[in-house]
Amino acid sequence: MEIAGYAGAFFMGLSLGLIGSGGSILTVPILVYLFSIDALLAITYSLFVVGLTSLVGAVARASSGYIHWPTTLAFGIPSVISVFLSRSYLLPLIPNTIFNSDGFTLTRSVFLLLSFAVLMLVASFSMIRGQSEHADEEVLSSPRAQSLYSILIGISVGSITGILGAGGGFLIIPALVLKAKLPMRQAVGTSLIIIATNSLMGFWRDYELHELINWRFLLYFSTIAIVGILTGSALSRQISGDKLKPIFGYFVLTMGFYIIVKELFLS
Repeated sequence: MEIAGYAGAFFMGLSLGLIGSGGSILTVPILVYLFSIDALLAITYSLFVVGLTSLVGAVARASSGYIHWPTTLAFGIPSVISVFLSRSYLLPLIPNTIFNSDGFTLTRSVFLLLSFAVLMLVASFSMIRGQSEHADEEVLSSPRAQSLYSILIGISVGSITGILGAGGGFLIIPALVLKAKLPMRQAVGTSLIIIATNSLMGFWRDYELHELINWRFLLYFSTIAIVGILTGSALSRQISGDKLKPIFGYFVLTMGFYIIVKELFLS
């Protein structure tokens, strides 16, 4: 199981390097099901792994000019604020036992995993559908509309990262490509720096859980993920990430259904 888990870490980084999204959404399931880490702590681990891995990927792309800094600030500032607020005030509102009836107990860990599975389904549909259906969508003409759109997407992504530990690249990249009209390679680089900032903010906010962290394991896992993202970034010069998204989307879709079935019927 550990070998499969470390292979999953490489695959996660590879996906982030190639398509800028989707990979981070696998980190929590890998940690929970292959390394038997509690869901809440797995989210903290995920924030560190995704943050560090994305940062390395962003630095690799920055040297090639693949980060659009004004757009990064427009999406990133509301997003990182949302991460801090959601982990500080929303996550503590979820009780340890949410529901208990007829032998079924919905704990916070199960609730987070089920929420994560729903997020995986939404992300998979986004990746499978791709951009072609929206190719004729127009740029928001009003600067006020563009600013409002950036703030709303930033808040949404920050909330997802704060509560579930996922980077939200499947929301960021369509927004950057369709609304900001960034080229795909630049959208991926910009997405990575936003994901890195959000995730590392969320991890820093979890300072009360840091004493529970197995740092040696976390650094091993992160190192393998970093090798994956560097490999993916190198391959992205020869392989179109757009062509790989639907394939990865079906994999994420399958994993999402697996989590729902396991947590509701097999636990």
